[in-house]
Amino acid sequence: MLYVNDIFYSIQGESSFAGYPCKFVRLAGCNLKCSYCDTKEALDIKNSKHLSISEIISSLYSIGGGNNIKLIEITGGEPLLQEDIFSLFEELIKLNYHILLETNGTISLKKVNKKIVKIVDVKCPSSGFSKEFNYENLKYIGISDEVKFVIGTEEDYCFAKDFLKANKIKTDKLIFSAVEFEGSISSKELADKILKDGLKVRLGIQLHKILRLK
Repeated sequence: MLYVNDIFYSIQGESSFAGYPCKFVRLAGCNLKCSYCDTKEALDIKNSKHLSISEIISSLYSIGGGNNIKLIEITGGEPLLQEDIFSLFEELIKLNYHILLETNGTISLKKVNKKIVKIVDVKCPSSGFSKEFNYENLKYIGISDEVKFVIGTEEDYCFAKDFLKANKIKTDKLIFSAVEFEGSISSKELADKILKDGLKVRLGIQLHKILRLK
């Protein structure tokens, strides 16, 4: 059983898969409370349904053209807080889903199946949780995985650059994404910084928000 905040069908908006139709399972509950969180409704389980694996699979089949769309993202909240997530992974793998896992990087990735694409968020200072990253997780990030930095300030940008310089990361799928809150660095400003410094990173833009999709 898993606490599920929402199950929906939309355009993948933030990863290297941006633009593709995708099914989403948003789990409830998080061990962080980031200052810029845009899914506060999923921070605890009070806004959730307690669903079995079969109920989740059934819901997924009912959206996105039934069995046609095979890209799925498990997000939150923080999905790895719930132990039964691994049972869901097993079932989705059996059903030949291409699985993306969005995780905040604080919980061990050791048990996550290598078939799953891990999108690991390294928290920058403006989040309030830049010291919470589990550095052991760098061992479990492979070439098909992604590492994301959400950047709101100059300090965040410098932190992200220093993190990449100081740590060996086995993927070149590195994403810098602007918070886009009032008073924070804009995507245009972030793009200018990336170009000026010649960083080999992808500028992440929340495509689903531009399109006004969930």
